[in-house]
Amino acid sequence: MSSTKTIRTRMAPSPTGDLHIGSLRTALYAYAYAKQNNGKFIIRVEDTDQKRLVEGAMPRTLQIFKDFNLVYDEGPDVGGPYGPYIQTERLEIYKKYIQELLNKKLAYYCFCSPKRLDEMRLVQKAAKKIPKYDRQCLKLSDKEIQTKLKNGEKYVIRLKVPDNQNISFNDQIRGKITFNTNEVDDQVLIKSNGIPTYHFAVVVDDHLMQITQIMRGEEWISSTPKQVILYNYFGWEMPEFCHLTVLLDPTHPGKMSKRFGSVMARQFLDDGYLPEALLNFLMLLGWNSGTEQELYTLEEFIKAFNLEHLHKKSPIFDRKKLDYFNGLYIRKLSDEKFGEYFKKFLPEITDNQIKILTPVLKERIVKFSDLKESLKFLFEDVNYGKELLLKKGTDPKSAIDMLTKTKSLLSGLSTFDFQIIQTEILNLLKENNWNTGEYFMVFRVAICGSAFTPPVVECLPALGLNNTLRKIDVALHHLSD
Repeated sequence: MSSTKTIRTRMAPSPTGDLHIGSLRTALYAYAYAKQNNGKFIIRVEDTDQKRLVEGAMPRTLQIFKDFNLVYDEGPDVGGPYGPYIQTERLEIYKKYIQELLNKKLAYYCFCSPKRLDEMRLVQKAAKKIPKYDRQCLKLSDKEIQTKLKNGEKYVIRLKVPDNQNISFNDQIRGKITFNTNEVDDQVLIKSNGIPTYHFAVVVDDHLMQITQIMRGEEWISSTPKQVILYNYFGWEMPEFCHLTVLLDPTHPGKMSKRFGSVMARQFLDDGYLPEALLNFLMLLGWNSGTEQELYTLEEFIKAFNLEHLHKKSPIFDRKKLDYFNGLYIRKLSDEKFGEYFKKFLPEITDNQIKILTPVLKERIVKFSDLKESLKFLFEDVNYGKELLLKKGTDPKSAIDMLTKTKSLLSGLSTFDFQIIQTEILNLLKENNWNTGEYFMVFRVAICGSAFTPPVVECLPALGLNNTLRKIDVALHHLSD
């Protein structure tokens, strides 16, 4: 490929669902490579699989790129010189190029029924052969083809794959990869509904949109020979191929699966991960700088990114590491921005409560979606059993004594301020010679309904005196039953 060409990378999501987290990583790498080389990053929507389209998936996917600040230079909603950028709006373009292949006898009509094709594959599998089309329709004469077309028989158009040729292409991670065409099926290029398949449309679109670099998952390696054949048939220069590793699930063998947690980019935002933290985490899943540096802004990553340091081994999507990154980025937020996220994930919180709780929680939370569970005691009485109050082995009479005296103490305070509350409670502990661990377990459960909570005393001003006293009364009721 000419070194003088403008680098043009693309991401081509399909609106058959929300964007997978692995696809977001691919987009990140493609974006960084383009921007590092003063190139263009393009979004093209591949909606040829009409049966699996999900309503609203396309605008949600485009929004994801914006949420993560992967600003594309051309796309369905911003336009560009090589549009349209939605495949079903390009059908007339594909007709021109499929006709060129038909005229050159490099593609052919296939009138075989789905039933016949299924039976053919079953026979081939039983004989332990690679399932491939048997080329029955390749034997049809032009006259027979025209008769079938005039009769309105359903057809697809297939690629005529050359026999017993070695097809090679260079992968920028794995080096030279070679396939023999005897292993390649006569791929359907145009479906019976007139819509092109991925394999045909992607080649035409990448060529016409002058894409110079294709980054995609390694699962597409086996499909690349079909596309190489098409590039050769049209006499077009091939882009560079870069097949990225898949992301592995840390708890189960194989790729990430929605059975074991979030896999869609939108889910991670909904779960309370910051876009900057998630991007930073993804940067290092399949690439490293060769240094000890782990924290990168998007601008820093663009400068540091290089193809030479892309990994050949699939990385594990370590959610604990993601939590670590998210915690770091939360601590870097301004109090104002922290408050905005606070309000987004816990709309019922008041501005005064946010002000009280920000210094308490900012250094502790892992993701913002945790707020709803950890702070629900502020807005509701949590159900719990008497045994939880006595979790540390505290005698019921001692627990009643602790809570009764604490209630009396708090009721007499002139100011319900954390420092005053903390000092007075610690004095109460010393005066009564209570075990600190036992006391705070009883008090924490009484206030929060859980043994695992934010620092309970620091949260009391946000709860308020009246609600605090009421929760102590509820706990005393449990203990007296």
